[in-house]
Amino acid sequence: MFTVGMTSIVALLLAGMFTFLKPVHDTNEALYNKKQILGALNAPLGINADDLSDEEVEEYFKKVEQLVVNSKGKPVENIKAEKVNMEKEEKKAIADRNLPVFIMDNDGKKYYVLSVRGNGLWDKIWGWIAIESDLNTVAGAAFGHKAETPGLGAEIKDNKAWKAQFAGEKIYNDAGEYVSVDIVKGGADPTNVNGVDAISGATVTCVGAAVMLKDGIEMYLPYLNTIKK
Repeated sequence: MFTVGMTSIVALLLAGMFTFLKPVHDTNEALYNKKQILGALNAPLGINADDLSDEEVEEYFKKVEQLVVNSKGKPVENIKAEKVNMEKEEKKAIADRNLPVFIMDNDGKKYYVLSVRGNGLWDKIWGWIAIESDLNTVAGAAFGHKAETPGLGAEIKDNKAWKAQFAGEKIYNDAGEYVSVDIVKGGADPTNVNGVDAISGATVTCVGAAVMLKDGIEMYLPYLNTIKK
């Protein structure tokens, strides 16, 4: 009876703490996501999102237009982009997914931040890729992961110099074909505007990131094509 009683008390305490702390957890998670989205705009905005205070993140995000589109590029009503859970969306058929779009207007130039998700070496990886108003040039990128190896695959999130390579790359080749941005083992040719250098020792993570970018951005093409028109 003593064991049952203690177990019940502990269970009630844990449930109460979870309920009490959930709003705090949700707020922190929302701020983290906003900071990562802004991280894809470090270069055009001239910031380092990791160094922004919570208040500065919220101020920047007031300037961000949020849009959700479906697989056909049509707007989805009554849902904010920041509320889209990409982990849940990934479990749906592609035709049924909601895709968040974050649009930042900076000095009269628009940037479209797209959310992508895929598989790394050990678990899920994800990212945000910012596309310039020409809908071809990458303005910047930010990445996250659940369990990649520190110093190797985890560098997709931690290595600022590696992420900086994406700025200026193109998602279409010279023939106008969609090719995304490849992550090239051994290093991309300096003249290749559709590829960046892979991270040494993180082959599987980089292959997963390349597939993630190609498949993830491709889902947004119907929406991006509506803008072109």
